[in-house]
Amino acid sequence: MRKPRDFDAELKTLEDKALELKTRKVQQLGDLVIATGADALTAEELAGALLLLAETKDPDRREAWERRGAAFFQGRARRSAAAADHDGGGTPAQPSGTQPPSGGTGAA
Repeated sequence: MRKPRDFDAELKTLEDKALELKTRKVQQLGDLVIATGADALTAEELAGALLLLAETKDPDRREAWERRGAAFFQGRARRSAAAADHDGGGTPAQPSGTQPPSGGTGAA
C-alpha cells in the first residue's frame, strides 16, 4: 500500500520557499538601488521616478533604458572582474562611485 502524501508538510515547504524567494528579491532590489546611487534620493523621489518608468509605454524610450541598464551591468561585471584580479578575488562592499561622499550635496 502506498504511503499517503503529507499535503500540509508539502504546503509548508512551498510557503517557506516562496518566502525565501521574496526575501531574496527584496534584497536584490535594495542592492540595485544602492549600486546605482539611487539611495541618495528620498523615498518620495525614488517612488515618483519608478512610477513614471512603470507608466511609460513608449517602446523607444523603454528600449533606450534597457540598453543603458545593460551597459551598467556589463560595466559593473568588468569592474568586478578587474577588482578580483587586482585584489585576489575579493569584491568591494559598495561599487566605487555610486554614492556621494559624506556631507556632499544629495537630493534636496
